Amino acid sequence: MSGDRRRRYDDGFRRNAVGLIRRGAGSVALAGRVCMPRQTAEKWVLLYRTGGEAALMGERGRRVYDYETRLSAARDRVEHGLTKAEVMARYGIAGVTTLENWCRAYRTGGPDALRPKPRGRPKGAKSKPKPAPTREQLLEEEIAYLRAKVAYLEKARALLASKSPTGSGR
Repeated sequence: MSGDRRRRYDDGFRRNAVGLIRRGAGSVALAGRVCMPRQTAEKWVLLYRTGGEAALMGERGRRVYDYETRLSAARDRVEHGLTKAEVMARYGIAGVTTLENWCRAYRTGGPDALRPKPRGRPKGAKSKPKPAPTREQLLEEEIAYLRAKVAYLEKARALLASKSPTGSGR
């Protein structure tokens, strides 16, 4: 198997890996046989042991876990010393990285770090609607517009006069 497979692994490649793991291959043997990084092989072996073939083939999809599950899993791993595989099997966690992130957050921020956070851009203060302009404001805007228009026309006339051979600007 040649080529760079670090980014994406197709179903055939994963099925081949599942067959090797099923026959008893460990992470080092799996990495050597199918030419993949050892760290990825370790994660795949752990996924297979905790969730079976469905977990490794990615059939579970993106999962969302509630606060209680996150907290219980992180506590079991950090405080009670259970292994990653035991915690993943007990709570049905699909990925090792998910559990590692929860444990890291629990160690640094405590139980509140695992609470769900609001998604998306925060809503700002709504601006008040502009009041309708008064007659004086409308007239002032029109005067400013007309003054700018006159100044523009005078500049254009002066430019034309300086370029023409009979212009008075020479």
